[in-house]
Amino acid sequence: MIRKLTSRDHEQLFSFLQEETSFNLFIIGDIEAFGYEEDFQEIWGEFAEDGTLNAVLLRYYDSYIPYARSSFNVSAFAEMMKSKHNSIQLSGKTEVVEQFEKVEEFPLGKKRVMYFCECTSDTCVKEETSFDIKIATIEDVDRIIELRSGIFEFKTTPSTRRMLLKSIETKTGRTYYIEENGKIVSSASTTAENSLSAMVVGVCTDERYRQKGYASAIMQKLIKDLISEGKRLCLFYDNPKAGNIYKRLGFNDIGTWTMYR
Repeated sequence: MIRKLTSRDHEQLFSFLQEETSFNLFIIGDIEAFGYEEDFQEIWGEFAEDGTLNAVLLRYYDSYIPYARSSFNVSAFAEMMKSKHNSIQLSGKTEVVEQFEKVEEFPLGKKRVMYFCECTSDTCVKEETSFDIKIATIEDVDRIIELRSGIFEFKTTPSTRRMLLKSIETKTGRTYYIEENGKIVSSASTTAENSLSAMVVGVCTDERYRQKGYASAIMQKLIKDLISEGKRLCLFYDNPKAGNIYKRLGFNDIGTWTMYR
């Protein structure tokens, strides 16, 4: 049986999701931030005959994240998505979302697979840094966007500023930065912060200020602060060189994440 979930299902749902906290940080974060009654967000659950929760599907606007630990009714979830949108934005743990590739006439977009890693300890973090690392406020948003816009690897869109602003306002994300002469030259952000975890995004440094250890110092500060709050950090990467840098800071691969856009 598949049905829409409500606040009455919260305890059972979170017990299910916490089996793999990191892979479910987006689902957990959206539920904690927006609950079960918003029109832009819905959560469905598939239940076994004995009432055990077997799989979930989150809709956030036109984006979907499914999660299951065993076999589930892929076709039924696919039909639900198709009934609401002609073009499906789907993402999730690779082993789960790749099952939708077998569904006929299911409009998946371009596929991208990334490594998924997490950090649960600050043992690799240095205690002190000589850099003045600040936490961004709403007034800093345009300067952060200016930094990202000047970096080739980053793709900024009109929604980038809106999403960054919203994360600060709702406290579902934070940005640490270093500035020189009033200009932000290096930063790193979190998004989808919830009571258990956070996703690291937007790690960048202006090309003219690289090789100074800025990004590494910011990441160490970020790790130390969030671990002290009892949260684990997660991030995606598809560049092995970048992956090695994160691993030196205490991140470990736990699988892969696939997106269809």
